[in-house]
Amino acid sequence: MDKSVQITLIIVIAAVVCFIWFFARQVPKNTINVLGQAEIKVFPDIVAIYFAIDTNGSSAKEAKDKNTRIVNSIITELTEKGIEKKHITTESFSVHPEYRWKEGKQELVGYRAIHILKVQLLTNETDRIGNVLDTGVDAGALVNSINFELSLEEQSKYKARALQQATQDAKIKAESIASGLGKKVGKVITINDSSFDYSPWPIYRNEMMVIGAKEAKRALTSIQPGEQTIIARVSAVFEIV
Repeated sequence: MDKSVQITLIIVIAAVVCFIWFFARQVPKNTINVLGQAEIKVFPDIVAIYFAIDTNGSSAKEAKDKNTRIVNSIITELTEKGIEKKHITTESFSVHPEYRWKEGKQELVGYRAIHILKVQLLTNETDRIGNVLDTGVDAGALVNSINFELSLEEQSKYKARALQQATQDAKIKAESIASGLGKKVGKVITINDSSFDYSPWPIYRNEMMVIGAKEAKRALTSIQPGEQTIIARVSAVFEIV
């Protein structure tokens, strides 16, 4: 074997041995993996009303323009009634062709535009929901759904609190297990945010996508925001010594 090749092989082998030795020193031999969990009871701070504005046209532009007129009308009416524009937001918007089958062939019959508009109220403003529903429906929108929800600010606050408690729970579990083995918990090797479970609490959902202001109002008469549970989980690996 050529001497230069031998030297190269020696260098490579030495580097691999050094890497394995270094890695072995960095990773503790004794570790424990635990899952921490926390549950927090919360009250929703907002009511979210979702309108579906559904329009058709012979062209994509016609369908879109019809849709835009209804949306602008709703926004104008609601802002005149004291609802801030920042609380009226677009959740989704789409324009797509509509087809039908005729004599075994697919035939273009027009275009459809669907705009989901969200109107947000505080939970202490439930007396305004009926007025908001009437405004949307009178303008030509459909009532899609109504939810109790947490605002983004509240979600962030509760997520931080829940993850903190879940981390504490993970450490307590690790300490308990280590104690049972006659050991102590050392440094944290890794910790990961496994999940933060939060979902809106539906009051009314119109699966059939038909005008349902009366049904929605009826659903609201006996429903009050109740305490709900949100859950956070973390997975952690601790050294035990």
